[in-house]
Amino acid sequence: MRSEVITVQTGSRPTVRDITAEAERFVSGQGDGLLHVFVPHATAGLAIIETGSGSDDDLLAALDDLLPTDNRWRHRHGSPGHGRDHVLPAFVPPYATLPVVDGRLALGTWQSVCLVDPNGDNPTRTVRFSFLPG
Repeated sequence: MRSEVITVQTGSRPTVRDITAEAERFVSGQGDGLLHVFVPHATAGLAIIETGSGSDDDLLAALDDLLPTDNRWRHRHGSPGHGRDHVLPAFVPPYATLPVVDGRLALGTWQSVCLVDPNGDNPTRTVRFSFLPG
């Protein structure tokens, strides 16, 4: 298995960051197999969604509706409502496994690999790519 960690800047506000290009570079020339993507953070996740058409903003809005940034959360360190960020991985998991065919991700036409980070308190994230050859 080949593995690599990249650093992703997500900024100081909730974001959906497309990391498809980085994933494609990692698997380029690797043949057939599986790419496992993992975010080793308690307040971030990965989603396979369409980007650039408003879906990324829709995802953040849906998360705000589902997990509001108010004072209902028992986990209270960080900025107000930060406790909801710790619940996020139960809804947007911190991992994804994707097929790789002939060194290319086998994504659908409009699918992208996205880092979902609602936590503005932590503007730098790491992502681990692991390739398991077929």
